Amino acid sequence: MRSEAVTNRDSLRGMIEQKLEQNLTGHAETARVLKDELSNSFHRLGTSVNDSLTQSSELQSERLGNVNNTLSLLTERLEKAQEGVRTTVEARLEIIRNDNATKLEQMRATVDEKLHDTLEQRLNSSFKLVSDQLEQVFRGLGEMQTLATGVGDLKRMMTNVRTRGTWGEVTLAGLLEQAMAPDQYEKNVEVRPGSNQRVEFSIKLPGGEGGPLWLPIDAKFPTEDYERLIDASERGDVDAVEIAGKALETRIRQAANDISTKYIHPPFSTDFGVLFLPTEGLYAEVIRRPGLADYLQRENRILVTGPTTLLALLNSLRMGFRTLAIQKRSSEVWQILGAVKTEFDKYGTVLDRVQKKLQEASNTIDGVSIRKRAIDRKLRSVEMLPEIEVAAILASSNSDELDQISIEELQPTGTDA
Repeated sequence: MRSEAVTNRDSLRGMIEQKLEQNLTGHAETARVLKDELSNSFHRLGTSVNDSLTQSSELQSERLGNVNNTLSLLTERLEKAQEGVRTTVEARLEIIRNDNATKLEQMRATVDEKLHDTLEQRLNSSFKLVSDQLEQVFRGLGEMQTLATGVGDLKRMMTNVRTRGTWGEVTLAGLLEQAMAPDQYEKNVEVRPGSNQRVEFSIKLPGGEGGPLWLPIDAKFPTEDYERLIDASERGDVDAVEIAGKALETRIRQAANDISTKYIHPPFSTDFGVLFLPTEGLYAEVIRRPGLADYLQRENRILVTGPTTLLALLNSLRMGFRTLAIQKRSSEVWQILGAVKTEFDKYGTVLDRVQKKLQEASNTIDGVSIRKRAIDRKLRSVEMLPEIEVAAILASSNSDELDQISIEELQPTGTDA
C-alpha cells in the first residue's frame, strides 16, 4: 500500500505541475494581449489629447484676441470717461473752493467781531470784578483796622481787674439764664445772714433751715498770669513757663480759699462751692496742673468749672429739680387716683342698676313677642283685606275714637260734681 500511495502522490504531483504550466502559459498569453491592447489604447488617447489640446489652444488664442480687443475698447472708453470726470471734478472743486473762501471770509469776520465783543465784555467784567474785590479788600482793611482798634480796647479792658471781673460775671449770668429758671438762682446773695459777704450768684436748693440751701458760684479771671504763661509757651522759655504756671496756680488757690472762707457756711449753704473760669483755655490749663483740682476739692471744697462743665452741672441740677417736683406732686396724684377709684366704684353700682333695668325691658319685650305669636295663631283663619279698605276702616275708627274721647273730656267727672 505504501508503494501505491507513493505512486498516487507522484501522479498527483505531475498533474498539478501540468496544470500549473498550462495556467502559466495561458496567463502569459493573456498578459501579452492585454499589453498590446493597452499600448494601442494609450497611443490613441495621446493622439486624441494632442488634438484636443491643439484645438483648445487655437480656441483660447482666438478668445484672447477678442478679449484684447475688448480691453482696448474699454480702455479707450475709460480714458475718455476719466477725462470727462476729471474736467467735471475740477470745475466742481473750483466752485467749492471759491464758495469755501467766501464762507471762510464771512466766518473770519464774524469770529473777529464776536471775539472783539467777547473780549471787550470779559475785560469789562474782569475790571469790574477786580474793582469790586479791591473795594472789598479796602473795606476789609477798614474793618480790620476797626477790629484792631476794638481788640486794643478789649485788651485795655482786660488789663483792668474790675472790668475782667464784670466780663466773667456776664458770662456766668448768660450760662445761668440759659440753663436755669429765674426762680432757681439769685444774684448777690448773702449766704450767712449778717456776714455782709455777698456771692455773685447762688443756686437755690431745697433742704435749708428756714429758707433755701444756697450753692455759691463765683467767677474768677486771672488773665495776667495766664497770658504770661501763654507768651512763655510760645517763646519756648521753659523757666518762664514754670514761673508763670506756679503764679497761676497760686492765684487759683487764693481765689478758691476766698470762696471757701466767705461763702461756704453750712447749714445756710452747701458744703462745697463752684469756682467758674470764663474761658476753656484757662480751665484746661488749671485742670492740667498736677494735683491742683484734687487739692481744691479736698482742702477748700471748691469745684473748678469752665463754660462747658458748668453748663453740664447746671443741666444735672435742673434734672434734679424736675425729679424733686415730681416727687412733691406724687402725693397729690395718689389722692386723685383714690378719688377716681371711689367714683369708679359708684359708676359700677350705677352700671349694675342700668343692666338690671335693661334686663327687665328685655324680659318685657320677650313677653310681648310671645303675645304677638299667640295673636298671630288666632288670626290665621281671618282673611286679610286690601290695603285701601284697611286704610279707610282705620281712618273711620280713629275719627270715632277721637269723637268718643272728646265727649268723655266734655262730660263732668265725679270729683268735679
